Amino acid sequence: MSLIVILAFVVLMILAIPVGHALVIAATGAILWSGAIPVMAVAQTMFQETQSFPMLTLPFFMLAGALMMGGRLGQELLHFASEGMKRWRGGELSTTVVASVAFGGVSGSAVANASALGSILIPWQKSRGYPAGLAAANNATSAVIDILIPPSIPLILYALVSGTSIADLFVAGILPGLLMAGGFIATCWWIARRRGFMPSTEPVDRRALLRLAIKSTPAIALPILILIGMRMGFATPTEMAVLAVVYSILLSLFLYRDLDWARFREAMIQAGIATGIVMLVIMGSAVIAWILTFDQVPMKFAEWVATNLENKFLILIALNILMLIVGMPLDLPPAVMLLGPIFVPLAAAIGLDPVQLGLIMVINLGMGLYTPPIGTTLFISSSIARTSMGETVKELWPFFTVALIVLLAITYIPALTIY
Repeated sequence: MSLIVILAFVVLMILAIPVGHALVIAATGAILWSGAIPVMAVAQTMFQETQSFPMLTLPFFMLAGALMMGGRLGQELLHFASEGMKRWRGGELSTTVVASVAFGGVSGSAVANASALGSILIPWQKSRGYPAGLAAANNATSAVIDILIPPSIPLILYALVSGTSIADLFVAGILPGLLMAGGFIATCWWIARRRGFMPSTEPVDRRALLRLAIKSTPAIALPILILIGMRMGFATPTEMAVLAVVYSILLSLFLYRDLDWARFREAMIQAGIATGIVMLVIMGSAVIAWILTFDQVPMKFAEWVATNLENKFLILIALNILMLIVGMPLDLPPAVMLLGPIFVPLAAAIGLDPVQLGLIMVINLGMGLYTPPIGTTLFISSSIARTSMGETVKELWPFFTVALIVLLAITYIPALTIY
């Protein structure tokens, strides 16, 4: 039955069926083909997967992000990042990296980050003389930092399928996110120096920069408040997600004063659509994971790997290669939901911390977002820059190299995922 569901899913993906629908169709088809399990099991498994209190973190964090990114706050963050980096060589490119770190504490979605930042920063970078492909490559890769800085939607999904603490994953994601951001800023500087791009000669208005820093502080403080609240036991992740929405509404009403019914309605629609898409993927993945567990695939896979690759170093290399390959055609949420139940037993068998596995998985699959042939942030950024994906890919390799170095460091230095 597992072989049938995998083949059916691959065929449906080739036919460009949306991932959520493909998961449900493949699972239903496999159960009908086997005849050993009533098809009602599909509906029951899908329904049971939604009856989870921690899952409420998804719509509330998405709503908080939509509220904060859709108003003046997003403009203030971008202005602060651009003002702070403009005297740095390659500062226009580095602005995207710094803004991605700041927006990571708000949106939690790499795709939303790539769209929001790219639509503003890529045209500006092009006007400053940077090639369209370079601006697109920088935007596509920097957006993925978003999924490491809390609150991160992929880390929440991994926590749901692995039983790992959301708070532990959030804390563990900070250092890898900052390492990747630092590596990307160094890459922007190196590219600018190598190609002769000079820093801006415009003087920095320190008072204006201080004002922007003060205005941006409430947004930058959000991930810190979330982590403190969860680590100190003040609130559960779900309760913190609700408080993040309240915090966003209060900021928009009383500090930025830009929230009206039209923008609130738009934020609700955006969060609802995004939640619906993710929930369908979660429900479809749950059925396939149930089928794989029924056939004991995770256990057999863990036993096979432990038997044939006795060296833990080789096992981790094999896992990374497999996740990179899977991340190329498959979007991040379904990949996390499908691979999590398979890799968690293997991690337990080789003594790999589940939090460390979560970071390895999210970084790996995040790299798939800007890796051909389907990379989502790669496609979005190329479209905004009005350049071909080929031109963007040519400019991608320095950023990909940095991400690969960070991935290997996280894989083999457990202390980097301290929580």
